[in-house]
Amino acid sequence: MRKPQLSYPQIWNMCFGFLGIQIGFDLQNSNMSRIFQTLGADYQNIAILWIAAPLTGLIVQPIIGHLSDKTWMPSLGGRRRPYFLVGAILASLSLVIMPHAPALWFAAGMLWILDASLNITMEPTRAFVGDNLPDEQRTTGYAMQSFFIGVGAVIAGLLPIVLANMGVSNSAAEGEIPMTVRIAFYFGGFMLFLAIMWTVLFSREYSPEQMDAFEAARRELLGEDAERPDPPRAASAFFNGGLIWLVAGALVAALFYAVREGIIPGAMDVVPVSKEAYVLAGLIAAFGVIQLIAGAMRNSGATENGFMEIVTDLFRMPMTMRQLAVVQFFTWFGLFAMWIYGTQAVTDFHYGTNDPTTEAYNDAANWWALLGGIRNGVAAAAALVIMWLAYKMDRRQLHAMCLGLGVLGFAATFFLPGSLLWLSMIGVGIGWASIVSVPYAILSGSVPAARMGIYMGIFNIFIVVPQLLAATLLGTIILAFDNQPIVAFGIAAVSWTIAAVAVLFVKDAAQEDIIDAVEQPA
Repeated sequence: MRKPQLSYPQIWNMCFGFLGIQIGFDLQNSNMSRIFQTLGADYQNIAILWIAAPLTGLIVQPIIGHLSDKTWMPSLGGRRRPYFLVGAILASLSLVIMPHAPALWFAAGMLWILDASLNITMEPTRAFVGDNLPDEQRTTGYAMQSFFIGVGAVIAGLLPIVLANMGVSNSAAEGEIPMTVRIAFYFGGFMLFLAIMWTVLFSREYSPEQMDAFEAARRELLGEDAERPDPPRAASAFFNGGLIWLVAGALVAALFYAVREGIIPGAMDVVPVSKEAYVLAGLIAAFGVIQLIAGAMRNSGATENGFMEIVTDLFRMPMTMRQLAVVQFFTWFGLFAMWIYGTQAVTDFHYGTNDPTTEAYNDAANWWALLGGIRNGVAAAAALVIMWLAYKMDRRQLHAMCLGLGVLGFAATFFLPGSLLWLSMIGVGIGWASIVSVPYAILSGSVPAARMGIYMGIFNIFIVVPQLLAATLLGTIILAFDNQPIVAFGIAAVSWTIAAVAVLFVKDAAQEDIIDAVEQPA
């Protein structure tokens, strides 16, 4: 019994929900810094306000992945689709409420809720492709998601500037969100719900029994033994690891304190540590606490619970997933640098203004939003090419090539005039198309089918952790370079260079071998 291939219309319907998800994410990514500044935030403090978004994903995605792996509710759509629907309702409501934030604290809280809702919807859609497609079609499936990501982001990026050209006010009184942004968020909420409902209504899911049969047949075809889980991690290993990480977090916090308080003379002049850096120390210590809790549960025999299953799966990641984690870390650190400081880099470096109450600032901010549309339009087109290239060349080399073009794009922002920044976005867009497709195609072939959701959720950790590090460290790095936000693009270029090299060393369960095995006569 082999999982059948799906037609392109079926893959289209299965992935269409990502159009709405990405409209929501890109409205958030392109406009939240602008909203924060409008509500009174100093741009030096914007990074810390963004912590809500990645921290939410860090917590929500593994939990939702674990729950969806164990869910089967035919009356509500099956395994993944109930989560699509709940997340879409919450995210749509959040998008409508966000532009009415009366104060900075409210906007930061709504960002937390919005990102949690988007993650509830997004995580199962990643696993959905792995569930429904045979190995040889997964690159096509994730590239189709990449196509809709690009299209959704184009729509989100164009909305404010199109509305402004239609005569909708693009400026507002101090502390008020411009009407262009408000209407864009309303439209985004509507489109998100509509797109998810399309996928819920016009796609199907296999039952747990069918999934087990497909996995057994795939292993038999490829001559693999049944899955043999590693021995459970001992309580002593959890305790030892937990203590190391907890002590490391305390030492990092002490070092930051010594630098900031002048205990180490002159250190603050060399490395100006911002207060947000303490969050990094907290994250390190928190990982230690998680392991200590797991060790205590292992000792007490309380291992049959979701917390222990998630932690156990984290330490049992397949080798391919561990290698891809390095690639993801540096890729997303660079992306988050661009998203946090993109508006400020363009308004300050290219247009010489930092005042969000001026028309010049808002025009420059709209140009950055339009550049995002160009970047994602390129990504949508590149995704179609990636579908074809993935069958013609090594996927690792393909991903490295795309990231390399993105590096050139980031570097060009230092030399191009503001009006030509669209040229740099071509390279970044090609890199982005590959980022949201190729690593997932490689990953989905390396993890057990029965735990596709949890491993997709855990994989998100290696997207979220660099985002959290960016949110805590970028302020310090920018300060060290005379407080110039354009430096964020240089950081992104270096990060993507490291990722492009790292992906060449990833072990890829070759898609071609699977296709050959299927096509060979018995």
